[in-house]
Amino acid sequence: MTREREESRVIRPPGERISHGRLFKPSRAYLTKSIFDLWIGAVFFWIVALLIWFGVSLIGFADPDLLWMNIAIWWLPITIVMWAFNLSWLIPGMIITRAYVRSIEYSIISESGESMPEVYVKKGIFNLTRKHVPFRTITNISTQSGPLDRLFGIGSVSIETAGFSGEKKEPEEKLEGIEFYEEVRDFILQEIRKFRSPYTTGTEPGTTWDHDIPKLPDSLDDEILMTLRDIKVILEDISKKLRKSD
Repeated sequence: MTREREESRVIRPPGERISHGRLFKPSRAYLTKSIFDLWIGAVFFWIVALLIWFGVSLIGFADPDLLWMNIAIWWLPITIVMWAFNLSWLIPGMIITRAYVRSIEYSIISESGESMPEVYVKKGIFNLTRKHVPFRTITNISTQSGPLDRLFGIGSVSIETAGFSGEKKEPEEKLEGIEFYEEVRDFILQEIRKFRSPYTTGTEPGTTWDHDIPKLPDSLDDEILMTLRDIKVILEDISKKLRKSD
């Protein structure tokens, strides 16, 4: 039982060990999907340009023969010009996207093998950001996997905190492009229950956890939670004695 519990604490595939903890990166499928999104945008702009030109031609040419002659003459030059424009932003966009995805790093497990009391996210190219989201501040966790995500076998984990919930539509942090995103969500929930119990989203398996609340130095919240747990234990003992006396 102990061995199974220790193994369940490791989110696979494990990454490189550094001072922040055990790192893992987005799946390579996330890069493929991001570049695929860029190509979808380029094709969309090309189709829209052709439709606009075709609509203008319908207005300018009353004679159907002249209309189709105009389309036959100009559709190829317009397509070439449009794709020259598309490639002018598509190629730099793919280079920047590749560099951005490669810069992303996530961590929720420490060097010692015990859980860190936070989620760590690093991302960015020109403006590199490193964010630490303490488990105790997390108020909501959700997972997303759209049609393209499911096609590439990936998903995302959105994390909201008390300072962000209800004020902004975007989550405070988002772990994107992960193959094992549901396992990441369940692991974070398991660790949150050490600070607040019960904690559920309504989407995870109906499993309850009975872990001791970790005591962090100079943490008033932990002292309060530990006191409340002690009171709960005392009340349960009193309730059992009353039931026995009846």
